[in-house]
Amino acid sequence: MSVIDFSKKDLVALAPLAGYTDLPFRTLAKEFGADLTFSEMISSNALIYHSKRTHKMIKKSPIETPYIIQIAGSDLEVIKEAVLILNDIEGIDGIDLNCGCPVPKIVSQNAGSSLLNDLDQMARVIETIKRYSKKRYTSVKSRLGFDKKIASDIALMAQKAGADFITFHARTRAGKYKAPVDFEPIKEAKELVDIPIIANGDITSLQKAKDVRELTNCDGIMIGRGAIGNPWIFYQIKNDLKYLSKDKIAEIVLRHYDLMIDFYGQKGVAIFRKHIHNYSKGLVNASEFRDSINRVEDIKLVRDMIEEFFRS
Repeated sequence: MSVIDFSKKDLVALAPLAGYTDLPFRTLAKEFGADLTFSEMISSNALIYHSKRTHKMIKKSPIETPYIIQIAGSDLEVIKEAVLILNDIEGIDGIDLNCGCPVPKIVSQNAGSSLLNDLDQMARVIETIKRYSKKRYTSVKSRLGFDKKIASDIALMAQKAGADFITFHARTRAGKYKAPVDFEPIKEAKELVDIPIIANGDITSLQKAKDVRELTNCDGIMIGRGAIGNPWIFYQIKNDLKYLSKDKIAEIVLRHYDLMIDFYGQKGVAIFRKHIHNYSKGLVNASEFRDSINRVEDIKLVRDMIEEFFRS
């Protein structure tokens, strides 16, 4: 199993994002600078019922090392069974517990950020993963709290329960994705625990990455929505580049497209359209480009159109 190197405090991770951080996107991020990747959030219930879609979501690229599977759930028996299934899958370096998802459907199932209302149960889930997992790492991704900022309490509890590291999104569940991020509670939590802490939330540029590291003294940063339409942010951070050339951006967009086709086949053309929308947003003639490319199904022609638009 691979080791996560927190010693230099320059670790950059790609966050799990439903519908976006599939194998092609994770591979792209890894190729251009991400140190650590996480699967999309996996329902522990879906895992134990051997959903084919779920198992495809778990599949990793050979270059994804270290690689963490993130699971959601709170039923201890289901969590145990999910962990035992993951134990038999090679290439996984850790299991991460989602304690941050704010989506009502997940919260209503006593999963995701709902666990922030019951830290005792959250501790029991972490302990269950730690007890039964044969993977190197047990980790937690959390918000600052459900409606109050209790990051220090969460960090202390997670450490005691056996977590090897914790990632904090700098909002409460009540803040969803619109409230201003607050990294101060992450800084305070970092001062109280010995396990590494990764900071996450609206890190959208090289400068923001530097600011968050300086403020929190965190052991790494995690980028989620800041990488959508902007996966070159990993390359910028790793190479300390404020700006990126048009040719490098075109190279990354084309590489993403090729990875999608390799993984999904013909379906990759349609799936990639949401990425085209994000990549082209704000560029000259973007609307016309999207309108024309949305009418094309031929794999090679779509690639040619992408190359012409982003290199012109």
